[in-house]
Amino acid sequence: MRCPFCGEEDTKVIDSRPADEGNSIRRRRQCDQCGKRFTTYEKVEAIPLVVIKKDLTREPYDRIKVERGVFRSCHKRPISVTQMNTMIDKIEAEIFNLGAKEIKSSHIGELVMARLEELDAVAYVRFASIYREFKDVGTFMDELKKFLDK
Repeated sequence: MRCPFCGEEDTKVIDSRPADEGNSIRRRRQCDQCGKRFTTYEKVEAIPLVVIKKDLTREPYDRIKVERGVFRSCHKRPISVTQMNTMIDKIEAEIFNLGAKEIKSSHIGELVMARLEELDAVAYVRFASIYREFKDVGTFMDELKKFLDK
């Protein structure tokens, strides 16, 4: 592993331990040249996943798009970045555990909505309003009523 500080190729592993609930390995390393320490994470390379969009076009799965939607929905809510990342990790694990090579974007959206509903009602309604493309206040109120009736 190349040192991010001086570029030296020889670094040694000082400590290794499981991270991310056993889904990755955290390695603490030290550069033999400059002596600085840094952390790396080792993860199993996931099977490439293709997302089928509403218009039936296909594109590679991009975690950043899920993060962006969740972060926007949770903006100014009492939800920590750690909580959001944990939720996204769970959604991603659910997606990859399906073992499919393709997944519909609507399925991803439903998974996000289900997790947001558990986490925060306002964040859920924000996400649902964009995801379900509410056309008017009536549609928005119908969704709120479904949520409140639970």
